Amino acid sequence: QVQLVESGGGLVQAGGSLRLSCAASGGTLYAMGWFRQAPGQEREFVAAISWSGGSTYYEDSAKGRFTISRDNAKNTVYLQMNSLKPEDTAVYYCAAAQEGRVVSTAPEYDYWGQGTQVTVSS
Repeated sequence: QVQLVESGGGLVQAGGSLRLSCAASGGTLYAMGWFRQAPGQEREFVAAISWSGGSTYYEDSAKGRFTISRDNAKNTVYLQMNSLKPEDTAVYYCAAAQEGRVVSTAPEYDYWGQGTQVTVSS
């Protein structure tokens, strides 16, 4: 059973940066992704990375501002978020898929973290 624990969320002003971390335990390497859910909205895909780290994929609004990366020696995935906007405010979730390739849809993911709140003030 894979367990995922997110950290690094918080309150930041518009234009600022945050780095989210997701520590994984209890399993072998997986493709990983970040999703987010704002109040009253559905969970949406943000970014994903293959198990090797060689391939990444981003939702359009994240391109150029967010960077997903992983350190397999530490079993940790990161989401560096720059130039944050108030519309980025959401609970951010880390997810793991029993796949090697990049996956971008929620049903393809097998394990989920509890989420970390990101709030961007204007």
